[in-house]
Amino acid sequence: MTRVVVTGVGTVNPLARSAPAFAEALRAGSCAIAPLTVFDTTGFRSRIGAEVPDATPPATLPGPLRRRISRADVFALRAAIEALADADLGRTVAPERLGIVLGGTTGGMLRAEACLRERMTGARRRYRHSALVATPVSASADLLATVLGLAGPRLTLSTACSSSANALGVALDWIRLGYADAVVAGGTESLCATVFAGFNSLHALSRTPCRPFDRRRDGLSLGEGAAIVVLESAERAARRGARSHAEVRAYGTSADAHHLTAPHPDGAGAVLAMRRALAQARLEPEDVDYINAHGTGTPLNDAVESVAITAVFGAAARRLAVSSTKAAVGHTLGAAGAIEAVATIVALRDGFVPSTVTLEEPDEACGLDLVRGQGRPARLRWALSNSYGFGGNNTTLVLGRA
Repeated sequence: MTRVVVTGVGTVNPLARSAPAFAEALRAGSCAIAPLTVFDTTGFRSRIGAEVPDATPPATLPGPLRRRISRADVFALRAAIEALADADLGRTVAPERLGIVLGGTTGGMLRAEACLRERMTGARRRYRHSALVATPVSASADLLATVLGLAGPRLTLSTACSSSANALGVALDWIRLGYADAVVAGGTESLCATVFAGFNSLHALSRTPCRPFDRRRDGLSLGEGAAIVVLESAERAARRGARSHAEVRAYGTSADAHHLTAPHPDGAGAVLAMRRALAQARLEPEDVDYINAHGTGTPLNDAVESVAITAVFGAAARRLAVSSTKAAVGHTLGAAGAIEAVATIVALRDGFVPSTVTLEEPDEACGLDLVRGQGRPARLRWALSNSYGFGGNNTTLVLGRA
């Protein structure tokens, strides 16, 4: 099995504007969930979330692209620039051998909402082309390819909250199948009123910062941001003297085929995704030290995920360190898988377990070693990162210390 490693990491999220700052904030146990300012939350059940404080495009971006770029595009571009600089590929990869695969769900919806609002109020007589061209979820990958010269295979995935976890899995396949020499992979998402209203109507939003696995949990907190990694074979990375942050070993996917918004009650889909990931990685449950859980903070999802983890790991489940970084950055939907994968990558590299920062009273019914407070020092070898989306889209990544 070809070993595939991460040689570049970049992120822009509510907690930090770079990967090193993100690692530091996770260690410290920081939380970025606060009152929202991106749009008016008057009348909503909840008025909080986790937003990125700065969505300014890079100063070097050409004028025409600067006029059309969406908030989600900005996050993706800044994260990708950081990841590529970190990987330091230079001229070692031909543009046509450099692929890109991104996950997301809302695209440029926030800007489209503003455009529609201006038309409805009479503030603008006609729609602006520049405000709508970045609406499709595929726009971010298109922009990155144009700006960064990524002429290899290109793909956008939208499988709800597992979108960017799947992006990393597909990138892993591309490297092993020889479709590309290196792949820029990850996800991006911006907050928008439409999605916020949808979760509000489902009564899924908490009025306080979400508390995954807490016995008093009552809903999730939405967030935004992007995370991008550069993947290449370990052999190629070693040949050019590149630093490897972590290994991407395998991924497993499944579909609940049960309900549009609710997980299967016994966690069947989640169990299958984890078991497939471990089988592909050729690992036993006892080999895993940490799970970055999907952990949304809703009563049903956390309970089902706990059942699934126990089903897969048995008695070993109680010695596993488990946490949800959504307590720090909110639920970033299509970008969640990539942001949480980066959290797991820096944990493997730097020797700590991120905590569930808002967890105060662990739900004893979960029966797991739930990490809280600040990051816990630990020498990790193998970790899972779980991402479960609406429609029963389940993905588990297997990540290892390089």
